[in-house]
Amino acid sequence: MISEPSRHCAVELKALPSRIGQVRRIISAQLRYWHLDPLIDQAALGVTELLTNVHRHAQPDKSCTVEIELLLGRLTVSVHDHDPRLPTVCDADQSATSGRGLAMIAAVSESWGVRPSDDAGKVIWFTLSAPSFTTAALHSLPVYGSTTDGPFGSDVTGLMEPTAARTRARSAVVG
Repeated sequence: MISEPSRHCAVELKALPSRIGQVRRIISAQLRYWHLDPLIDQAALGVTELLTNVHRHAQPDKSCTVEIELLLGRLTVSVHDHDPRLPTVCDADQSATSGRGLAMIAAVSESWGVRPSDDAGKVIWFTLSAPSFTTAALHSLPVYGSTTDGPFGSDVTGLMEPTAARTRARSAVVG
């Protein structure tokens, strides 16, 4: 399930290897829609690492929710699972093939952390600083599906006109 794509997006899934790539593409498409293209690589890397941890370690099941939220110039990416055990950052050996996920998230993010969830399990999150132009671009996005004139009255000419600051969304899905 994907929530309304304004400044918050949530995806519920089972963290299986086949689903991780799909969620990465959903997150990338949402960030393109929000004009946050410069954050796609870091967000995709981080969500991949967090979902891989859920797949490898979470008990009793692999169900989780991925959320992204843009607020006050900061993108927060979080993964909520049902396992109450908190992760630890490992000092992985140079030849190790795993154990670096949280260290990589720490390296590419502005901040990160973990907290117990209210209902059960935990939430692991990280933040990325959004480029300054995105707040203005988000306010100029058209709203579809309105059944009333809303607070703007019926004179909304110009809201749907393209602006020079707005870039076209690009997306490609492979596989």
